[in-house]
Amino acid sequence: MVTLFTLSSSSSTFLFPTPRTKLSTTLTHFSSLPKTPTHLKKPVLAVTSLSSPLQCDPSLPPAVQSFWQWLRDEGVVSAKSPAAKPALVPEGMGLVAHRNIGKNEVVLEVPKRLWINPDAVSASEIGNVCSGLKPWVSVALFLLREKYRDDSKWRLYLDILPESTNSTVFWSEEELDELQGTQLLSTTMGVKEYVQSEFLKVEEEIILPNKQLFPSPITLDDFFWAFGILRSRAFSRLRGQNLVLIPLADLINHSSSITTEEHAWEIKGAAGLFSWDYLFSIRSPVALKAGEQVFIQYDINKSNAEFALDYGFIDSSNANRDAFTLTLEISESDPFYGDKLDIAESNGLGATAYFDIFLDRSLPLGLIPYLRLVALGGTDAFLLESIFRNTIWGHLELPVSPANEELICRVVREACKSALSAYPTTIEEDEKLKESKLNPRLEIAVGIRHGEKKVLQHIDGIFKDRESELRQLEYYQERRLKDLGLCGELEDIIFWEPK
Repeated sequence: MVTLFTLSSSSSTFLFPTPRTKLSTTLTHFSSLPKTPTHLKKPVLAVTSLSSPLQCDPSLPPAVQSFWQWLRDEGVVSAKSPAAKPALVPEGMGLVAHRNIGKNEVVLEVPKRLWINPDAVSASEIGNVCSGLKPWVSVALFLLREKYRDDSKWRLYLDILPESTNSTVFWSEEELDELQGTQLLSTTMGVKEYVQSEFLKVEEEIILPNKQLFPSPITLDDFFWAFGILRSRAFSRLRGQNLVLIPLADLINHSSSITTEEHAWEIKGAAGLFSWDYLFSIRSPVALKAGEQVFIQYDINKSNAEFALDYGFIDSSNANRDAFTLTLEISESDPFYGDKLDIAESNGLGATAYFDIFLDRSLPLGLIPYLRLVALGGTDAFLLESIFRNTIWGHLELPVSPANEELICRVVREACKSALSAYPTTIEEDEKLKESKLNPRLEIAVGIRHGEKKVLQHIDGIFKDRESELRQLEYYQERRLKDLGLCGELEDIIFWEPK
């Protein structure tokens, strides 16, 4: 488990690092189009031949060929669409263009009748008993029920879904040991506890009382499988759709070379010879030649830890995904707790605030003012009086006093050093390991802990530089005297803003 660092001064508390579990209430947001693990290799020629668009590559597994035939029978595959077909690629399975595709050209369209989403659950036999469940839980149960039905409408789609991914929720204890000291380990354990809790609840309230609707036993492992499928393959950026599986579309892999997320659309169009329906439409973000793999961007803003948890891989080519979460807290024992909480809430924060810091990016807005607020005390406490309530945040955006500024620098640096000491390996050892051939999960573990250490060093460096400038800063009292005309102009003043 990640150590929780609590450093107190003047009754204010700093907590570093407490990883956040984003699944504490409901799971309503999934990144667009994740899928099975990928190693982010550049597009390659991935098919042995460019046969008719209606034909599937005969070298593919029988299950994939049957899936393709099902799409043909459902009218998804025609002479004109899709512009890409399943193929074996370095990432495993992907979609490869069978003809040239222009930028923003439609790659595929899938009618709504084939989507797996809360609407599909509502229209099914289990719709009534699932009506009060969290959306992801109801879709997970639906997915499992369909998986064990031989006559399922989605039978041939379900047959090609992986049994697991390299997501950290599927790692063994031995594999998780490689994440010692990381925030990802605590987050993973939190997610696993959450999923188990949801399963026990739904088993007691829905599955066991309705055995006629769930004739096949559903185990915790089954529930984790469904969770992993939804976490890694569901779309969320459609009109009114927070969670939807799209057969065929979820075969598209991620590439860091794609810098836009504008690829998925919900449109109304022909869904057969004589019918119209909502269609899920994917457009290629870049121009492609026949034989090149279709890629999209899963999520520009996600960290590598989130990629590892959701999709089972990390974007090792993009150091900007390395991140670390700083957790700050106003202690309830602080004599100024009420005033500080009121100020924090007035500025969109709370008693506890989380700040995601990414390598080579600016510090998050609000981090420095919140740090100064938490540390505020002693002779600086006058700023908490009601007369300053409408202006205090502006004062906190600039240095308050030497004591306040020195405190936040010292506390942050001490916390970074403590966090770095919690890892069982050094950054140099991780760098050496990264040069060798590693299995996918060890590669993820080494990449995550190396990335976290780099960010911690980055944070420590920022506040180390800040400590060296403390005597040159202009503080509140100097600014106030200058405003009143009681102090002459100072030379070489440094106004520190977050880097």
